[in-house]
Amino acid sequence: MLKAGIVGMGRWGRVLVESVQRKNDAGIRFVAGCTGTPAKARDWAAEQGIRLHDGYEAVLADPEVEAIVLATPHKQHAEQVIAAAKRGKHVFVEKPFALSKASAESAVTACRAAGVVLALGHNRRFLPATAEMRRLLAAGALGTVLHAEGHISGPAAAAWTEGMWRADRAESPLGGMGAMGIHMVDMLICLMGRFAEVTVQSLRRVSPHVDDTTAMLARFASGATCTFATLSLAPQTWRVALYGTKGSLEMRGQQQLVFVPVPGAGEAWTRDYPKVDIEAAELAAFAAAAAGGPAYPLPLADAIHGVSVFETMIGAAASGSSYAVA
Repeated sequence: MLKAGIVGMGRWGRVLVESVQRKNDAGIRFVAGCTGTPAKARDWAAEQGIRLHDGYEAVLADPEVEAIVLATPHKQHAEQVIAAAKRGKHVFVEKPFALSKASAESAVTACRAAGVVLALGHNRRFLPATAEMRRLLAAGALGTVLHAEGHISGPAAAAWTEGMWRADRAESPLGGMGAMGIHMVDMLICLMGRFAEVTVQSLRRVSPHVDDTTAMLARFASGATCTFATLSLAPQTWRVALYGTKGSLEMRGQQQLVFVPVPGAGEAWTRDYPKVDIEAAELAAFAAAAAGGPAYPLPLADAIHGVSVFETMIGAAASGSSYAVA
């Protein structure tokens, strides 16, 4: 059983802890942690059996803590990952991994040098529908994929108020990209491979704090094109669709796939998949990797590339031109 420290006990930190705490098959148990507002977390931490420390350094110094789970503001991630690696602690970090490619590379280098596992919380990779999309792509069911569409939105920014870190443009460049959109960028990398070029429009139309509308036109290294949008003041939406020379494949929500063939290429179908606890799945995969089992199913090269895409999107949006992705 991997003994972990949770750093950040806001809404998402609590979701992560509660997905696995006291579940023997998860392979991970939270024993300690810290947060920026300890008074608000004291009762909850006690209920979860978590020792509440007075800061990150104290969590790192706790001899029982073998791994760190970071649910902290975006700009802190890279330095916190490096600090954990230097103490020999395995690290699970929430998305976005970092806000620059250089800082992401530094964090990966530190973990590799320390021989610790580094895992990134792109939990949609654990959906059964994602596994089936990858299988069908590998089998050539779509032929040559010409274009991909991704859309992830939600109304979360309606609750972001002055003084909250998510309402800070330095923490949330391109509005919903950090909280939501980066998940779809990772999904597109997972399915389509590396991005080559992006053009971005990002606007603050209604929100008083950060952009609420971000849209991208992109090209992959394969030559396929892509359209993508993330809206932070709109209904909950998850949709990814691939269009190929043999047919189209669309994930509608997180539990349904729809295949539409071109004439003569088979039958159309719709498949529904069971709901899974993807937070528990990602933490269990992290624990298994830390125990010497299968590697965490998100290559670190993909993690760095996702940050590179995000950083490039920020520059492209600011300049109004197309940017090549490094």
